[in-house]
Amino acid sequence: MNNDFVLRAHDRGFEKFLSTGEASSYIAGHPEGMVTRHSSFNFGAYQSGIPGFGRIRVFGEEVFSGTGSGYNMHRHHDFIICAFVLAGTLTHVNTVGNIDQLGPNDFYAFSAGSGGKHSELNLASTDMQVLYLWVLPDRLLTPPSYTRSHFDASTRRNQLTQLVGNADGALRISQDVSVSRLVSDQAMHLQYTPKSNRHGVYVFMLDGEASVDDITLARRDSRGVWGDRPVTIQTDGEGADLLIIETIQ
Repeated sequence: MNNDFVLRAHDRGFEKFLSTGEASSYIAGHPEGMVTRHSSFNFGAYQSGIPGFGRIRVFGEEVFSGTGSGYNMHRHHDFIICAFVLAGTLTHVNTVGNIDQLGPNDFYAFSAGSGGKHSELNLASTDMQVLYLWVLPDRLLTPPSYTRSHFDASTRRNQLTQLVGNADGALRISQDVSVSRLVSDQAMHLQYTPKSNRHGVYVFMLDGEASVDDITLARRDSRGVWGDRPVTIQTDGEGADLLIIETIQ
């Protein structure tokens, strides 16, 4: 979809998955456990009218409530799944051979390729909060792979930092997609220029407030922009935390 758009937090899709009933083979946890999801693009029963953005097919904020809540081991084909932990501890297990725990500001890239399996669990009694990004790869049926890293907000404050992409220290994936993060506590004026007119920029506000091309975005709002013109982002010094995702069509 190559149209610019603004998506407010309250307009995102909302779904609740319980560990009992029809979803019990997929959703883990005690009977009172659940997973809730806010989706930015069409996903499952939720149809926002926005089928995706470039090579992005899923962008969702998920909360795992209750000890043991999450997703049992399940398979994906030909998707790159990136997870960004916002709160709590995520236990990630995959068939590449990883049993991993990720805390706040940790993130991973899991390429399912020819058929990788993984599970996502919250083993604590407190809620866990994760952002999930699903990207279509540029090559099909590749061997599954997994990498992880950490974003240090204390040393990267007021600097745009690439988390996923081709920059030094970023997680590499097999697609022309990058994910960058900006945590700001001062007034900033940033111009982000996409690679070409075949690229789009998706800005998601994790927290605080910023303007994107003179449109104010509050917490969990987002904006998608296409074309090679610079995207102007301004913060006001009151605190802002945002992701910038650039994708080829």
